[in-house]
Amino acid sequence: MIDFHCHSTFSDGELIPAEIWRRVKVLGYSAIAITDHADHSNFEFIIKSLLKIKNVFQGLKPRLIVGIELTHVPPEFIPELIKDSRKCGAEIVVVHGETIVEPVAEGTNLSAILGGADILAHPGLIKDEEVKLAAEKGVFLEISGRKGHCFTNGHVVSLAKKYGANLIINSDAHSPSDLLTKELALKIGLGAGLTLEEVEKIWEIAKKKFL
Repeated sequence: MIDFHCHSTFSDGELIPAEIWRRVKVLGYSAIAITDHADHSNFEFIIKSLLKIKNVFQGLKPRLIVGIELTHVPPEFIPELIKDSRKCGAEIVVVHGETIVEPVAEGTNLSAILGGADILAHPGLIKDEEVKLAAEKGVFLEISGRKGHCFTNGHVVSLAKKYGANLIINSDAHSPSDLLTKELALKIGLGAGLTLEEVEKIWEIAKKKFL
């Protein structure tokens, strides 16, 4: 089991990184990426703080991955902030996509894809041309386990399958109860229109890419 999108007390999550790591260890995870909400004001603090605990936990399982979720950043600034986040040490860069339950700026999805984000989180009613571009650039589109963001999972899966874009199932966890078991993650994938075999393939592709 893997999850590349969750939040700690470095943004709006309830748990410190060590407790997130411990709880997913008990759930049998092989890797967890902590991807706190960030903009230009705090991305360096978050990444550098996560690097500290990653260095301490080096060699332990599950693998702790330093991530970031660029959130509500004006679209024109996203590509450069993706680059700056990687320079700072982020191993996975997630961009907070155009979910239908928040006023995310139009153009965020396209800017994240053009900017080379690793994962476009909860991309909402993403357009066909954007999914085609995501497929070309290897950007993973998220199937979200989070209430509200999950409303458009079926749309995302349908277009991803049509155009061959990579998918990833993530919890977007903010509290202990949000963390997914493998059984629940499978059900989220099935509910979004995937087969069991397709869900397993999604995880294998993501492991090869990020681990």
